[in-house]
Amino acid sequence: MLDFPRWKVASISLGLLLLILCSIPSFVPREARAGWPSWTPSINLGLDLAGGSYLLFEGDLSGVAKARVDTMKQQVRAALNRDPKIRISDISTQDGKVSFLVSDASKVDEVRERLLPLINDQTGTNQRDWDIQVVDGSRFVLTPTQDGLERLVKRSMDDAREIVETRINGLGTLEPTVVREGANRIVVQVPGLKDPTALKALIGKTAKLEFKLVNTQATAADVEKGIAPEDSEILPMADGNGKVVVFQNAMITGDMLTAASQSFNQQTGAPEVVLDLNAVGTKRFADITTQNVNKPFAIIVDNKVISAPNINEPILGGRASISGGFTVDSANELAIALRSGKLPIALKVVQESTVSPELGKDSIEAGIKASIIATVAVIAFMILTYGRFGIYATFAVVINVLVILAVMGFLHATLTLPGIAGFVLTIGTAVDANVLINERIREERRRGRSVLQAIELGYKEASRTIFEANVTHAIAGVIMMILGSGPVRGFAVVLLIGIATSVFTAVVFTRMLVSIWVRRNRPTEIHI
Repeated sequence: MLDFPRWKVASISLGLLLLILCSIPSFVPREARAGWPSWTPSINLGLDLAGGSYLLFEGDLSGVAKARVDTMKQQVRAALNRDPKIRISDISTQDGKVSFLVSDASKVDEVRERLLPLINDQTGTNQRDWDIQVVDGSRFVLTPTQDGLERLVKRSMDDAREIVETRINGLGTLEPTVVREGANRIVVQVPGLKDPTALKALIGKTAKLEFKLVNTQATAADVEKGIAPEDSEILPMADGNGKVVVFQNAMITGDMLTAASQSFNQQTGAPEVVLDLNAVGTKRFADITTQNVNKPFAIIVDNKVISAPNINEPILGGRASISGGFTVDSANELAIALRSGKLPIALKVVQESTVSPELGKDSIEAGIKASIIATVAVIAFMILTYGRFGIYATFAVVINVLVILAVMGFLHATLTLPGIAGFVLTIGTAVDANVLINERIREERRRGRSVLQAIELGYKEASRTIFEANVTHAIAGVIMMILGSGPVRGFAVVLLIGIATSVFTAVVFTRMLVSIWVRRNRPTEIHI
């Protein structure tokens, strides 16, 4: 146990020295680190320490259910329009159900066969998302199942969380925290953000992009009455100036985008959003614009018409632009929203608050004071109680603090107020292992063991107890990290890092120091 060859001493010493050096950036203010490389290990301060904005979003479940029914209606039309086409009529989406009448009752079995692939869960679980019934011999009624709706809500909220995080990062905001809360809520914490107005607008934007042909056969009188021709719908202009009648089937959707960026119109110099389409979108856009030259088409975002330009010539390059009175900021926000993907569920703010940096400053100062007091108290106790071995334990505590900071810096972890509590707790418990070891050495000396035997057995026998005790702590920390969120997870992360580093510094590092001292001095007595 006390045999430490020189290569092992050198490797441990060098490793700890590098970690100590890596902890230094965490003591440097963020402003001073602005020009440093992104890989520099450093700790970020959480919302409660750095100040910033807290937003709680809630998903609109009714919108999910409605969109699900509308999608099924379109899928039914598409499935039955395939060759050979099956004629249906009276298709409706009342009471959250899809209902339609088959014109030829002899085709009922064939209709059922075409619909079966649509009513099962599409993720490969083969669970049914829809119940299918035939009423009066020829009327089909598709009713969504509760399990299917719950699966859809979960997928939608998971996708929404990822999209929200992507949009925030697109703004260049550092270290946001975006987590699910409950079945249909998302918590967003952005340290350093004082005014969340622009962020709320960006996150709340569904960013559902569609290109649809304009139905020029509709009369102004029908539009005023809200009457749209069959297979068409009436949408408002985004600027509030009028309405446009468009065909329901979209020729281009946001799923066909590969890129979206803010640019400037080469002729007018006005800000615009430039879109690049994938191969499928490029071909479809080229075909449709070739077939509809001199006809208008509408560029629609979130069911509002941004613009309705004329197709002067076929658009073959797979690139389109959106213009319509944008500012640079609004064009950039729309580009971020479009390239991050369509938000699958509408989100609304149900709670928001702004945390003052002064409050975080007070918390940091209080945490520093608590850490200093805890460290000094532990050091004083160890030195007074165990003498030389207490000094070794003191070295272990100081190095342990710096190593924790270095590891958190490598992980770019966010330090919160509960994290500081975990930090202080780690300092207090960092010497537990040394207390066990030193007391075991005392016990072995009382039994008449030699100095070397007492130290050897002290480390050997205490190591088992130390390992078992820290495993139980680690299990509790892992459970908190998996099941907890926000501050609870921050506390668990610091606790787990502290457990690993304290065991190493308190057992391996102090054993190395004791080994070096014993080898050099060959003591015949120890005061412990």
